[in-house]
Order: sequence, then structure tokens, then C-alpha cells
Amino acid sequence: MELEILDKRENPLFERMEVDFALSHPNQPTPKREAVRDMLSKELKVQKERVVVDHMESEFGRNNTVGYAKVYKKKEHAVQIERDYILKRNRLIEGAKEEKPKKEAPKEAPAKEEPTDEPAEEAPAEKKDEEPEAEPEPKSSDAPKEKDQKASEKKE
Repeated sequence: MELEILDKRENPLFERMEVDFALSHPNQPTPKREAVRDMLSKELKVQKERVVVDHMESEFGRNNTVGYAKVYKKKEHAVQIERDYILKRNRLIEGAKEEKPKKEAPKEAPAKEEPTDEPAEEAPAEKKDEEPEAEPEPKSSDAPKEKDQKASEKKE
């Protein structure tokens, strides 16, 4: 992997150096941000914690990557000035991306209880949102007889 510094300029207002770079990585995938920070810190002879890679872009099917990085005079300046998500990507603050833990094997289903000789207590069946059962309506031929019987019972 070869690193080439395309442009380097000082920014005294933010107390940093801004760097445009190009990486050539034949027969290799796009390098990780950490590897680029290592290479930039060695090339510029600064501490790795002061280097912040802002962005990197690779063209599809090409083995070249271009990017933009900032080298601060102190790590504290970087933490004050840079956006949080950039600091997290560069692992300069807590909450940095960590590798996702591998999925655990599915938990076994709880063992079914074995039937015992003692009868289990049965809970009463609960009916939700149901109307109380009404008496079935009498057939049309029986209807007058039952009404007459109920009426005579009430009179007595």
C-alpha cells in the first residue's frame, strides 16, 4: 500500500494541518480508517491520536482511494472542534464502533413438564370481550306457548 500526500495546508484558526491524500492498494480491499491513520501519522511524523480522517472515497473496480484528513496540534483541539460522529469513527471518544458480537446459538426451549399423578389445578377459563350467553330464542311455533307459561307464572 502506497500513500501519497496530494496537498498539505496549515489552518492556524483551528490549529491544524489539512491533508489531501491518495492511497494505492493493488490486489487489496479499501483500507480501514485505522490503517490510514497509522500511515498518515508515520508519513507526517505525528502521534496517531492527533490524526482525524474525515472521509475516504474509492471508485468501483479501482485500487485507488482518495481522502481528506486533519492533523491537530493537540488531541484536545480535535475533540473540541470535530463533530462527534467523526470522532467516534476515528475512535477518539467513547462510544466508538466496536465489532458486533457474533450471534449466539439459539436458546433451547424450556423443557415441558412431565405429567404427574396428582391432578393439576385448573384455572377457570376467562372469556375476553364476550357477551354473556343468552338463552336461545325459541322456535316460532313454540314461542306463544312459552310466553303464555312465563306470563302465568308471573301472575301467580
